[in-house]
Formats: sequence, C-alpha cells, structure tokens
Amino acid sequence: MTIMTKILGATALLALGAGAAAADPALIYDLGGKFDKSFNEAAYAGAEKWKKETGGTYRELEMQSEAQREQALRRLAESGSNPIVMTGFAFGDVLNTVAPDYPDTKFAIIDMVTEQPNVQSVVFTEEQGSYLVGMMAAMASKTGTVGFIGGMDIPLIRKFECGYAQGVMAAKPDAIVIQNMTGTTPAAWNDPVKGGELARSQKSQGADVIYAAAGGTGIGVLQAAADEKILSIGVDSNQNHLHPGAVLTSMVKRVDNAVYEAFKAGADLKPGVQVMDLKAGGVGFAMDDNNKDLVTPEMKAAVDAAAAKIASGEIKVHDYMADNTCPVK
Repeated sequence: MTIMTKILGATALLALGAGAAAADPALIYDLGGKFDKSFNEAAYAGAEKWKKETGGTYRELEMQSEAQREQALRRLAESGSNPIVMTGFAFGDVLNTVAPDYPDTKFAIIDMVTEQPNVQSVVFTEEQGSYLVGMMAAMASKTGTVGFIGGMDIPLIRKFECGYAQGVMAAKPDAIVIQNMTGTTPAAWNDPVKGGELARSQKSQGADVIYAAAGGTGIGVLQAAADEKILSIGVDSNQNHLHPGAVLTSMVKRVDNAVYEAFKAGADLKPGVQVMDLKAGGVGFAMDDNNKDLVTPEMKAAVDAAAAKIASGEIKVHDYMADNTCPVK
C-alpha cells in the first residue's frame, strides 16, 4: 500500500522508512496539497497510473511549510527512495544542495532546471497552451474584455499570462486583457477566497471570460465565475467538470505524464532537461462533454489550426521566461 504521509514534523519524517521497499519511488507535492484539483493533483494522477499499471508502491509527502523541503528530500533519499520526484520550482535551490550528497539517487524536478548530474529537470511550454486558450477566450467573449488571475507573482506564472495575452490578441486584436496576481508568497497558491474576490473585481470591469493559473486559488476563481454567470478557464488538470457548462476549457499541463515517466524509468531516470511542449503533447486544451456546447465549430477549427502551426514552428509564441518581457499587454 502507498504510504500517505503528511509532514507534520520530524517524527513523521523519521517514520518514512517503514512499510515500503528500499527502491520505491517517491513524490513530494508542493504547497497547496495533493488534492488541489490542479497542479499537484495532476502529479498524483501520474503516480497512480504507474501504480495501477505496475502494481508497485510509492511514497508521497504533502508539504506543510517551506522549511520542510530540505528535510523531506534528505529523509526520502536516506530511506532509499529512487527516483524522488518533486513538483514545483521552489524545490530548485534545496535540490541543488541535496542532490550532490546522494549521487546514487535520481531526482526529477518539475518546473525548474537544476543542473546536477543526477537530476532530470522537466519543463513545459505553458505559453503555447495558454496561447490556445487565449484564442478561445477572445472568441467566446461577448464584451471584448477577458481576464487572467495568477497565483504567486513569479516569472513562471507571467509565462502563462503572456502566452494567454498573445492568443487573445491573435484572435481579437482590439480585446482588453485584465491581469491580476494573487500574491508574492507561496500562500498565493491556496487562497480561493482571494481568487473569488479578484474574479468578481474583473467581472465588474467587464471581463466575461477569466483564465486562472493559480493552483488551489483558482478553485475560487472558477466558483466565482460560475456564480457570476461568466466563463472561466481551468489550468494544469482538466477542470471542466468542476462547473459543467461554465468552464470554457482548461489548459492542460501533463504533469501526470512527467511523473509517470519518471516512476517508470526508476533508477534509470536520465538526467538533463526534458521539454514537454505542444508537439510532444506536454500542453494543450481540454474538450469533453462538460464544455462541448461552449466551444463552437469555428472556435475549435481556429484553435486546432493554430496548434498545428505552433507545433510546426510557423507560429512562435514568445516565452516570457526567455527575457522577462511580453510583446503584448
């Protein structure tokens, strides 16, 4: 059985060694919790897919504070977990410190590049998927004003925002994009109340489609949008089902595939940078029975055409993280 351990202190960490084989892989979730219906939950889905297919077991930890990152990594490495996968850029500095001390352990970090000989860094082209849902937002909007609500104000989330704005402008050059970030600390990932407040504020400014890239905070955005009878766009996981008929689409980021592949590779995990782009199926948009009546054939055809051009290189979506600038506002 999978060990489901929440880090509540040193005692819980010391207990990691019991109940699992020495070479079990491990997954550490970022702040916001395993069942955030977004980024962390996508990682969990990948681990569960591996477990179902192989019959294997894995360790998992939910972070309770920033201070626990290094302790968690070291305890898992010392208990024999291999590989150890972690979700979120915030593990980067700690991993740079820890990885050299465990050269025989493979680590995988999602959303950050860590240049260590035993680390695989998995990054996504979020700007490409966000471009596509930006096009859909612009085409679905009746007011010509759409919104974006990010979680923690970091370059990675600005990357989502910039890609989205580029897609909006590609479909409707005279559109207005209202942009807000939830905060500047990790608490911004898990504040659905603030997310709802920002969504209502954007609606009062004319936004009738709002894209949330904010982890657990985004759940509040989607709820408020549904309450206010406007559309929302989910992120990371397919969130269309949370409010059927009110979520236009979701920008899916296949964190589940990254975790599954890392677990599948096991101790043979290849170090280096792995880029999961649109062409490789790393990002995209979600279509299902929950949003089929919201996406017109015209919208679907336009977005599919753009996706093909992005995959072929004909459309180049600017990556905010390349130079911390965005060509559109």
